[in-house]
Amino acid sequence: MEKTPIGDLKTHVGEVVKLQGWLQTLRDQKSMQFLILRDRTGLVQIAHWKKGNPELAALISTLGSEAALTVTGKVVENEVVKLGGIEVQLESLKVENNAEIPLPFDPFAETLPDQDYRLDWRFLDLRRERNRLIFEVQTTLEAAMREYWLENGFIEMHSPKIMGAPSESGAELFSLKYFETTAYLAQSPQFYKQMAMAAGYEKVFEIGPVFRADPSFTSRHMTEFTGVDFEISWIESHEDVMSFAERWLAHAYQRVQEKHGEAIKAAFDVDLQVPEVPFPRLTMAEAYQILKDQGYKLPPERKGDLDPGAERALGAYIKEKTGNDFVFVKDWPFSVRPFYHMVYEDNPALTKSFDLLGRGLEITTGAQREHRYEVLKNQALEKGLTLPPIQNYLNYFRYGCPPHGGLGLGLSRLLMVMLDLPNIREAVYLFRGPNRLEP
Repeated sequence: MEKTPIGDLKTHVGEVVKLQGWLQTLRDQKSMQFLILRDRTGLVQIAHWKKGNPELAALISTLGSEAALTVTGKVVENEVVKLGGIEVQLESLKVENNAEIPLPFDPFAETLPDQDYRLDWRFLDLRRERNRLIFEVQTTLEAAMREYWLENGFIEMHSPKIMGAPSESGAELFSLKYFETTAYLAQSPQFYKQMAMAAGYEKVFEIGPVFRADPSFTSRHMTEFTGVDFEISWIESHEDVMSFAERWLAHAYQRVQEKHGEAIKAAFDVDLQVPEVPFPRLTMAEAYQILKDQGYKLPPERKGDLDPGAERALGAYIKEKTGNDFVFVKDWPFSVRPFYHMVYEDNPALTKSFDLLGRGLEITTGAQREHRYEVLKNQALEKGLTLPPIQNYLNYFRYGCPPHGGLGLGLSRLLMVMLDLPNIREAVYLFRGPNRLEP
């Protein structure tokens, strides 16, 4: 007999079915036993009369909450049952794996332990419908991103994650012994995306792991996360990258809204709206003026940059003025950007770069890249870099490379924005941070 999803039981009234799932609740009464069984499609009540099979009744009495069960029984209508007016009359039960008593915590309790403790028992925490929905949304989101890329002629790439030289800068690097030398875990696929531009691929994307040795303990930082990257050739400026990005994101939001809008509203109380295109744009100078007018003072060490408080203030300002959750902040100072960002010819202190803020949270960094060998080499030297470690990268630009640009986006941060989650630890399947390498 094939397994029947609990969510399909209304179409099987009067039939004997096989169900497989977890025992969420057991009500063991004097003459009756009621089991609430859960699978990924829903819940159902299963009824068993003790006198009919005392041996089975004794077995059921030993079950712990969250035991994995296979049951068979007849589907009947019962208006008294709150779970959809459907009940299954138990005929047989097999304990696939009982659950020890007590559980480390009840994932369905009204009050849950703190998040760090739940992360120790993440497989239990993930059983909550709310958490499963996060990753169903993530699946639809990634599929929609790929759909839009493929419709627009992109090629998917998978770049190496073990590198012989840093992909961004010397900071925030994880190093590892690699035979007789030292290698590094990739901070970004940036250099390899640009290699694809030099190869003439014109449009590429990648979804893959990114590693940052960042000792931050904030609600938005991780040491390993999923990066979403794309790069496009023959652009006029970073405006071309922003224009594509906003249409791409609006398409992804549309797909998520169509498939999960009602569930997101029920689980997260978020009325998911497809963002209007084009997104608002602020130059860095305009952003600083808005912050000044609001009386917001950046810490001195963040000169030329934005701190989280400034990002939230700008996000709130744009939301109030335009109703949009997104805003591009563009034209960042060269002093706070990587050496490979293109600068304005008439103002070399500024780069043709941007950050995208979603609900006041930075989710992407992007730019037009410098594609001219001599200019790129000089910018690297200006940043204090030595050329030999990056010569392989510089070689991409010696034999004909088109103007190009792109961005990198943090998938979990986008989920935080989309679902209005308070902490990135909720938006990732297994969190990695300075003090967490398990489970």
